[in-house]
Amino acid sequence: MKTAQQILNDKKHNDILSVEPDRPVIDALIIMAEYKIGALLVMQKNKLLGIISERDYAREIVLKGKSSKECLIEEVMTKNVITIDANDTYDKGLEIMTENHIRHLPVIENNKVVGMLSLGDLAKETITHQRFLIDQLESFIKS
Repeated sequence: MKTAQQILNDKKHNDILSVEPDRPVIDALIIMAEYKIGALLVMQKNKLLGIISERDYAREIVLKGKSSKECLIEEVMTKNVITIDANDTYDKGLEIMTENHIRHLPVIENNKVVGMLSLGDLAKETITHQRFLIDQLESFIKS
């Protein structure tokens, strides 16, 4: 079973995308739109302070009638960020996401952010792993 780090290594784009907390929310939205992602790490000097997602935007800006040009990221970001260790397996990541109703999981190694996994990344790996197991079983049955 692959680890979080191995899945990160397999990703096409593995850059650590982040935004600073004192920027307007519109800045985060522009980055998310440009990279077609649903969440962005909120960091300052390589320290993880939070995460801002499309859900945060919808709940804290749109529904409350605030302006994404005036409201700062630190006002709407999720501050209690749930993370996964780089050496944990992807099934632990799926378990964490399911239990906490989240779709994005920062990956940490030695107290440093090394990337972020999405629910889609983990679903893709689950499908790949299941195909491998099916192939192995079919091969075993045929022999």
